[in-house]
This record gives sequence, structure tokens and C-alpha cells, in this order.
Amino acid sequence: MSSFVFPYFHNYPPYFTLQPVKETRDKQVALWCSLILQYCQHTKTFVLDVQGDSALFVNKGINRKLNTEARVALLDELVVQGRAEWMDKGKTRCLIFWKRVDEWAAVVTDFVRTYGLSDSVMTVDELSNGDDVRGTELYGLHPEVLTRALKLLEAQGKVRTFKGATPEELGVKFV
Repeated sequence: MSSFVFPYFHNYPPYFTLQPVKETRDKQVALWCSLILQYCQHTKTFVLDVQGDSALFVNKGINRKLNTEARVALLDELVVQGRAEWMDKGKTRCLIFWKRVDEWAAVVTDFVRTYGLSDSVMTVDELSNGDDVRGTELYGLHPEVLTRALKLLEAQGKVRTFKGATPEELGVKFV
């Protein structure tokens, strides 16, 4: 995996402080939201820890980092956009949808079509960590994101799911 290249504003100290002027802040939030999605997609990050010192929120080169309030504000904006969801009431961990659930559902459908897996059965774990998906976009997909994509496909009549002994053993039959 190549190294992520941060945009110009990541080296601009004022962008690490939420701006008080609404117009400026709106532009700042839009830039940060776009950056968060790009970074998470590049690094295949699905869960952001608000308290963590991810390179996303910290720039050691200019000795700046976003404070917790700013991180929560940015992630709240992604939640409003439908691109993230808080995983806890304390807003410490956030699930990031750098692809929307319907886009992930399309990736699953394309995978099934490409590899001729109609009428086959797989587990959620096999769909995200199995040898068959190694080298595809599905490899390493967060189980919650995959489960939501499968539920959408089930509602569309494209898959049938059935419970296993554990959440990882949730079975999927491609119709």
C-alpha cells in the first residue's frame, strides 16, 4: 500500500482549530470531511477512535493536532451526511462509511457475478477475510458494514442470510 499524501491544508496550522467565522468554518469542515473519507479509504480504516493519535488528526511536522471537540464536530458532520455512525453514546468511536452501504452492496454483487458464485454459500467472515476475497475490495471489510450491505441485498431479494453459532458464522446464500 502506498503512503497517503495529505492535502496542502494539513500543513496549515489554523485548520487544526475550528474556525469561528461560519463561512470559513463551513469550508474547513468540508475539507476535513473529504480528507477523513479519503484517508479512511486509502488506509482501509473503518473505525476512528476520537482519542487516538492517528496521523489523520495529528501533524507532528507543524506540532498541531485537532482537539477532541473538533474531531467530534467533524465526525458529527459525517454522521449528518450519512457517511459515519457513532458506535457508542460517548462519541469515542465512529464507524466510517467511505463507501455507502448501497455501494458496498454493489461491490458484493459484482464479486458474486465476477467469480460465478450464484447459488453458493459463504459466511460473513469468508466474505471479508477469506482466501476467495483476498486482493478484492471486500478483503478486510468491517463486519458491520458488510452485514448492512447484505441486509440491503436481502431486502432486494439478491441474497438469503441465515444465522450461525456466532456473528462471524452468519451464512449468506447468493440467489
